[in-house]
Amino acid sequence: MPVDEDSDPIPISSDTRMRVGLGQFMEPTEERLRFIKQLGVNDVLLNLYQYSSNYEHMPDGERMPLSRTGEWSVDDLTTLRERVENAGLRLNAIENVPVSFYGDVMMGGPERDDQLRRLKDRVRNMGAADIPHFGYHWAPAGVWRTGNDTVRGGASVSAFDAEAADESLTHGREYTESEMWENYEYFLREMIPVAEEAGVKLCLHPSDPPMERLGGVPQIARNFENFKRAMDLVPSDNHGLDLCLGCWSEMGADLPAVIRYFGERDELFYVHFRDVEGTIPTFKETFVDEGNYDAYEVLKLLDEVGFDGMMIPDHTPHVEGDSDWEHRGRSFTVGYLRGMLKAMRSERTERELRA
Repeated sequence: MPVDEDSDPIPISSDTRMRVGLGQFMEPTEERLRFIKQLGVNDVLLNLYQYSSNYEHMPDGERMPLSRTGEWSVDDLTTLRERVENAGLRLNAIENVPVSFYGDVMMGGPERDDQLRRLKDRVRNMGAADIPHFGYHWAPAGVWRTGNDTVRGGASVSAFDAEAADESLTHGREYTESEMWENYEYFLREMIPVAEEAGVKLCLHPSDPPMERLGGVPQIARNFENFKRAMDLVPSDNHGLDLCLGCWSEMGADLPAVIRYFGERDELFYVHFRDVEGTIPTFKETFVDEGNYDAYEVLKLLDEVGFDGMMIPDHTPHVEGDSDWEHRGRSFTVGYLRGMLKAMRSERTERELRA
């Protein structure tokens, strides 16, 4: 049986420690799954609405890998999970919503209730297929970048400068903060009971970039206080954070305070482990060892608050010879995280022996 190689052998199915995952692609090919296993990683996250040259941003009727029906049926999702498991891995999460959500569910459009009905069916089916996490965002403007930049060795990264951002309206008019909160609360009241019944955890990702407003739309998932409000609107053990460290770094947030607050409430479900240089209104992506925060201190703090989930590389620099999935850049972050985990656990063992 596959094991976690960091210390004592632990079966994948029962390993609930903080650990490294990998993914953020749409199609789990045999080649990609072998690569993940070769890196010593056991958890996989699939990004089923991600844009690629072969898929347009999906309207309703969106497809998924292996789908026979055009919907995320229990059989389709079970087949997807089994494909991952056959490579000695675990399908830990699916993330992202259809782009059509941006105009209807998030903005209160005419197709909102029909789209929510479809999402409810898919969350139920995820539960029946034993896929535990569904990551989502509440950023109708999408991920905004204004250009590219370079970091060490000429590695290419994305960058944001508010002064260079397109100020045109993305949804036809200016929206108010209260409208966005009303739409979000409606979404939660509809979705959380379904997630609870299905045994699936909903994981909120921050706005990226966490500006107050983009394209005429308030970005409500932009700061610490708003995340507190989001978690308290409809309290549930099945609603928490996709803790994107890069976005919190972009905010200039007090990361220790954020991690302690949500960690003590058991609301940290999984982590996007990345960083940036600078904070809004101007920043650029960078390697995980060169950003605004001390990655090792963040890792130790996650351990201190009892985080026992998956951490994945996210938005890594595009290094020499990289693929469109940036597998080389991601593998650097995987190795860095696994090395830090081993060092942290060794330090803990030494402390326990001295005690």
